[in-house]
Amino acid sequence: MKKWLVSIFTVVSTLFLLIGCSNDSANTTQEENANQETEEVQETQVLVTISKDEGKEILSEKEIQIEENEILMDVMKENFDIEEDGGFINSIDGVAPEEDEQKAWMYFVNDEMAMVGATEYELEDGDHVVFDLQAWE
Repeated sequence: MKKWLVSIFTVVSTLFLLIGCSNDSANTTQEENANQETEEVQETQVLVTISKDEGKEILSEKEIQIEENEILMDVMKENFDIEEDGGFINSIDGVAPEEDEQKAWMYFVNDEMAMVGATEYELEDGDHVVFDLQAWE
């Protein structure tokens, strides 16, 4: 009789362990899927346009996937050939003002001139950033 009870107890205990482990792995998989969906939702897109002379000449335009609140300068360095000095962009993809030219790279976000430098600007989903090589005046 004791052997029979020990055998039943062993079988029942094993079943409980298997059921418990399978629920944990299912919960873990559900949590991983939820985390992946959350990460995907946080990924955003911006449009960056590089132009000259107040948009008269478009040099390039890229739709770029970013993470929310990513810094503009970091995104520019990852996606374009940037030369900068002290946070000021001097050249984008090899395009720079001539030595005696009074032009500089200005940038606008959603048709408004930015109030902070590119090293401080946090991008948001749907932003349209325009870097334009234009006269200082």
